[in-house]
Amino acid sequence: MNRWLTRRWPVPHWPSIRGRGRADAGPLLLTAAVIAAVALLAGAVPALLRTAADNAVQDTVRRAGHDPNVLVHANWERDDGPTGGRIRIPRLPEDIDDFRARATYALGPELDAALRPPIAVVNGPSLSITGGTEPRTVQLIYLAGDRGGPDVTWIAGSAPGPAVPGRSIEIPYNGPPWPVQVGLSEADAAALDLGPGDRIPARDGQGRDKDIRISGIYRPADSADPAWQLAPALLRPVPGADGVGTTRYAGLLSRESLPDARLAFDDDQLRRTVHFAPEPDALTWAATAPLVSQVVKLKATSGPSGVRDDSLRWESQLDAVLRDARTQVSAASAQAAVLLAGILAATVLVLLLAAELLVRRRTPALSAARQRGAALPDVGAELIIESAVVSLSAAAAGLALARAVAPGVSWTWAVPVVLAGAVAGPTLGILAAARASRDRRQPANPGARRWILATGQLRRAAVEVAVLLAAVAAFVTLHERGLLPVADGGAAELTGDLVLPISAVAVGVLAGALVVLRLLPVGIRFALRQALRSRRPLAVFGAARAATTAGRALPLLALVGATALASFALVVGGTVARGLADGAWHTVGADARLDVGADAEAATPALAERIAAAPGVGQVVVAQVTDSARVFAESTLLTPRLVIVDAAAFQGLLAATPLPDAPALGRLSAPGPGDVPALVRSSHGDLRAGTRLQLARDDAPAIRLVAVGTAPSVGGADDVVIVDAAALAEAGLSAVPNTVWVTGPGAARAVSDSGVAADVVVRADVQRAQRAAPLTAGILRLAWTAASVLLALGLLGLALAAAAGAPERWQTLTRLRTLGLRPRDARWVAAGELLPPVVVAAIFGPLLGALLARLTLGPLELRLLTGQAADPATVLPWGLLGLVSVALLAAAGAVVPVESALRRRDRLSEVLRAGE
Repeated sequence: MNRWLTRRWPVPHWPSIRGRGRADAGPLLLTAAVIAAVALLAGAVPALLRTAADNAVQDTVRRAGHDPNVLVHANWERDDGPTGGRIRIPRLPEDIDDFRARATYALGPELDAALRPPIAVVNGPSLSITGGTEPRTVQLIYLAGDRGGPDVTWIAGSAPGPAVPGRSIEIPYNGPPWPVQVGLSEADAAALDLGPGDRIPARDGQGRDKDIRISGIYRPADSADPAWQLAPALLRPVPGADGVGTTRYAGLLSRESLPDARLAFDDDQLRRTVHFAPEPDALTWAATAPLVSQVVKLKATSGPSGVRDDSLRWESQLDAVLRDARTQVSAASAQAAVLLAGILAATVLVLLLAAELLVRRRTPALSAARQRGAALPDVGAELIIESAVVSLSAAAAGLALARAVAPGVSWTWAVPVVLAGAVAGPTLGILAAARASRDRRQPANPGARRWILATGQLRRAAVEVAVLLAAVAAFVTLHERGLLPVADGGAAELTGDLVLPISAVAVGVLAGALVVLRLLPVGIRFALRQALRSRRPLAVFGAARAATTAGRALPLLALVGATALASFALVVGGTVARGLADGAWHTVGADARLDVGADAEAATPALAERIAAAPGVGQVVVAQVTDSARVFAESTLLTPRLVIVDAAAFQGLLAATPLPDAPALGRLSAPGPGDVPALVRSSHGDLRAGTRLQLARDDAPAIRLVAVGTAPSVGGADDVVIVDAAALAEAGLSAVPNTVWVTGPGAARAVSDSGVAADVVVRADVQRAQRAAPLTAGILRLAWTAASVLLALGLLGLALAAAAGAPERWQTLTRLRTLGLRPRDARWVAAGELLPPVVVAAIFGPLLGALLARLTLGPLELRLLTGQAADPATVLPWGLLGLVSVALLAAAGAVVPVESALRRRDRLSEVLRAGE
């Protein structure tokens, strides 16, 4: 009881705190600068990543085109008349408006706020245009938004009106074709050579003629109106929309002619759909999870498709697009976390070195205070107050700067640095003060001394084994679990189950450094034995000093850790940069690509010849590329990308570019009788070698194909079918080239000056755009920044390690000078002491970083940033890794002259009396 009553709170001695702070202002300011700098980085990166996540979600939605649109379908009400016929319903436009309002209400407030105003689309089936030599189709389409249809100017004729006057009209089933008026765009009218008053000769799939009358020719007031994007055939002919070799045209319906269009088709052939396009600027990372949930809920509550009622049936890929964006953001967050974890690990080691240096300077004062009766709790309280003030104020300054340069701040990542700065110095200081007053003596019994030595070695071995086991567990977890959230709704913020895999690189570096630490003394002792056999005293002195200091763990751990982590960051940056280049090659397929418009396809062969004659052009290959071609495998409809190309020319193109070769292209020769050989590629395994396929055609038998090999990826598509143009022509289908691939340094200029209506895709522009993508640009900047910071931490660790051992080192060298050692020789001996750990770090650090990159880049999912189908190959930038080693060696070479200049004024008498 008396023992508990005599306890007291620590009583710090404030003059001692102020005095020690003034005396050691340099190391304290250095510690504060390191904490502030790392806190700035750790506080700003998560905030910048959240901004990049918002931008990435918006960029992904923009690139997805119409895929993320939310579509809702509903059947019409029955139009049965009292006498068994069909009634013309004049209020159909009003029904469309009500349908649009009902769909908007069903969205919910969150989803409605993220979508643009709805656009209703009513479209009939594709009708075959009779006459002509090429297959053509026409479709009747009605567009209606909140302010009606898109604005047009009628340059000839007038807007479509009702076919017959009157409102209550009933027509019999299976009667003559009901007339319907439509408008044609300038481009469609010119291509069809039709004008106001003419009829479009059209026939449906059952061979029944349709009475489609042209009331006028229009010109859109704004061709960029979102409504036109839902029906591009209303502006210009669209090739391939209804099958290979076909061209689609469209007629514009008005509110007055829409009821006639209902009667012109069967009851279930005219479809009505409301399209909600997402508003990218309204999408944020935080909103993606509830939006995905709402879209899934809408699709789950859709009405059954087999029931004839007016229930809403929802269709959208917005949830899939947002999931892809969330996956990319999650991968980028994990990659950034791995780099940040490396920076924090190196910073903690450097702070420990700084604390060790500070304690070495304070050991005499702490020992004197302890010997004068200062209690350990009082000394510890004084040191904790000082370190806490320094660490917290430095972290606050760093986070304040982060808030000034970033749209927010995150303090979570700064906690390890603050704790290391606040705890390391007081812990080492208390231990030093305790050793000063410890009355334990060295036992005289050799067995007891061996027991104490073995106990210390066992403790060290236990720590090292624990680190190695943690590294093994981290790597196993990383490869088995990965870095992406397990749940689909996982957030970009890191969860507790990701701590172990994220720290795999940092813990692996620490484990590798411990292995090097175990091997270094063995190598130095071997060098000492060899030096003792030589006649060079400088080598003996240098090896002896190196052997004396080889047991210091912190300097080697800091040097190897910083250089290895810096090398890892350089490998990440180099791999992403190379992956972007490879991804651009796969996307474009050449140095430049020309996607020719429908009205210029006939001129593609002549255009290719003109491009081939341009200066700086290597190869030119033409092909017909059709997306979502109708290909049947048995009874399953597939929609792969169909590429009809000269197989030999395409094989030569692949061989002349960094794209993977495709030897199977040699099997696509003219087949003669039998099925046409094709190469196939499928993401889900639906297409494989030996599969029998059928290429559907309108008004003609399907062409039979047989898969004879695996196709290369074309334009980044996962599902591809490649057929030789000559072989397909013998089977009865001639290709109409619409794609031109061009290689060579002059490819970009040649395709830019083509002079035809075409989309120009340049590989350099694609690579530049991918590199500027929010997440990719952020990870690249973070990788280069991390490499620079880690290299700076390594150099700082070298300076701190040298400063910590400088008094003892130069005390010994000065005493050796009394034996005739010259100043120049003293510098060589000092270099012999300092260089071994630096050389080891310069050699093994980059190698360790490269090894860890080989082991971890796969689970890092870098392909999600580079846009590749597979993980990018690990790129080892040996030039940059060599610069890391050279910088470390150069810094070590500069330390000795600096120390020699600082110690030049030391008096020999003071040195000889030191330590007595």
